[in-house]
Amino acid sequence: MTFKAKINAPDIEPKIRHPRIFDTFDNLEDGETLELTNDHDPRPLHYQFMMEREGKFEWSYLEEGPDIWRVAITKR
Repeated sequence: MTFKAKINAPDIEPKIRHPRIFDTFDNLEDGETLELTNDHDPRPLHYQFMMEREGKFEWSYLEEGPDIWRVAITKR
């Protein structure tokens, strides 16, 4: 899988983390993928994507802990 962008969430200040992820996602072209790496399951972010970008993304876990979670988020 090829990633257009990669984000390591723990490197981003918490109050701007989700906005930065959404900005990066919004700048993808259809079919491009963002790789998100986190130190916990980003389930709340997934729920936020379902609410705010319904039908516009595909979410696939690449790695599911216990120390690192990696997710591919593809723009539709």
